[in-house]
Amino acid sequence: MFLTEKVKSVFFEERQLCGTRVIKSRLAQRGTLISRKRVARLLNEAGLKRKTKRKFKVTTDSKHNHFVAPNLLQRQFNPAEPNRAWAGDIAYIPTRNGWLYLATVMDLYSRKIVGWSMDTSMKAALV
Repeated sequence: MFLTEKVKSVFFEERQLCGTRVIKSRLAQRGTLISRKRVARLLNEAGLKRKTKRKFKVTTDSKHNHFVAPNLLQRQFNPAEPNRAWAGDIAYIPTRNGWLYLATVMDLYSRKIVGWSMDTSMKAALV
């Protein structure tokens, strides 16, 4: 029971991304010697499985023949009055049920968010 708690502790400290090798190594650093097979058995008995890393997916296609908007700001990010320049960004938010996408629009003068939208898919309608 005591070993199971130690194994669980390391497992959750590593955000459920590590396997038996990492858990065994971290426990050894803390002075607890345990085999990888035992770590695997304890994880299995506790019903814990590591999260697998997803393959990197390219979301931007820079080699296209579509219209590219001109750069009107020319890196001048400090306008003299409100509502003269807005900037937008998309944030990726990991959740237990998958990714959420947050699109924001910020007024560069006041640095306040003037609009936002959130969705489960990153489509043009999001922005």
